[in-house]
Amino acid sequence: MKAEILVVGGGVIGSSIALYLRRHPRAGRVVVVEPDPAYALASTPRASGGFRRLFSTPENIQMSQYSIGFFDNFEKEVSVNGQAPGLQIKRQGYLFIVQPEFLPTLEASHRTQSALDVNVQLLDRAALKSLFPSLETDDIGAALYSPDDGWLDPNSLLQGIKKKAQDLGAAYVQDRVVAIGSSQGLARSASLESGQCIQADIIVNAAGAWAQQVSAMAGMPLPVFPMRRFDHYFECKASIEPLPYIKDPARLAMRPEGRGFTAGIPNWNEPRGFNFDVDHDYFENVVWPAIAHRVPSFEAVKLKSSWSGLYDQNALDTNMILGPWLGGLSNFYVAAGFSGHGLMHAPAVGRAMAELILDGDYQTLDLSNMSYKRIIEQTPYAEKGII
Repeated sequence: MKAEILVVGGGVIGSSIALYLRRHPRAGRVVVVEPDPAYALASTPRASGGFRRLFSTPENIQMSQYSIGFFDNFEKEVSVNGQAPGLQIKRQGYLFIVQPEFLPTLEASHRTQSALDVNVQLLDRAALKSLFPSLETDDIGAALYSPDDGWLDPNSLLQGIKKKAQDLGAAYVQDRVVAIGSSQGLARSASLESGQCIQADIIVNAAGAWAQQVSAMAGMPLPVFPMRRFDHYFECKASIEPLPYIKDPARLAMRPEGRGFTAGIPNWNEPRGFNFDVDHDYFENVVWPAIAHRVPSFEAVKLKSSWSGLYDQNALDTNMILGPWLGGLSNFYVAAGFSGHGLMHAPAVGRAMAELILDGDYQTLDLSNMSYKRIIEQTPYAEKGII
């Protein structure tokens, strides 16, 4: 098989790249290799589905702005024969709450966000309590509230983008890449588990938590590691006002879901690796004390379910790595290391990668700060907002 562009990984990032490649006027044959079309272990269906503009780096804010526009026009963007899945968008806002010592960082983020026309409010303790009386605010210095942000259904997003990419001509192959062939400074082919070999002019590594393994096949060092994290769904009988998606410096992430709520606290000391086991004591020992502190009514909740998923964690700075392998195989591209932000930035990344590959440079958003250059030079470009 021959492809002009081979995308390794058919999750929301790989499928977004395929979609925008096929939309490009110079698109050639695009082949996507995905070992698990049911996405049983993929990160996207296990994600919380949040989308927000509450970031500190301009690029992350701008990518969110672009992607949210895509979500708002999802039916038009991905319609196939007049059909598109519903994203079930809930716009109940995002809320970042911080203790007094984090106030300078919050204020700096607020200035950046406001300069980029984000609808964001910097709230003091009294204003926060007035908006959300169920919250414990005595330990809070300030909060950032973006009422236009929210969450959506991750699987519907993935399926809609994938089906549209296929409708535009992207070919999906159910298989696993096991080796990458190269010669004369270029990636030339990908060998598959089935024994098939795909010749390619360009190879894009969009394998998420598996991205380091794929890059290693080409000889490219990539500091992206799978990191397990848990989510928990619980219900509470107390009457609580509609809450936004809440995050704090302790990494608590909590939002309404149906009749209840979901919450999680990533453990940054979690050993990196592929582990989908669920620690059934984690909610009681770690998450429940945090949610009960932040919302006193959560002293009495009933845990209904817990599940695990993987971040593709960039160990250098938790920001994405986009672009070609500088100093290596120049036609081997990477889109990985999203560290939990992949879903909300997928459409922007898809467009950016298509421009970079087919136009030779970014046209819509300049994402050059996300390049592999900072990995080589070990110069972090950190996202200082709460992640």
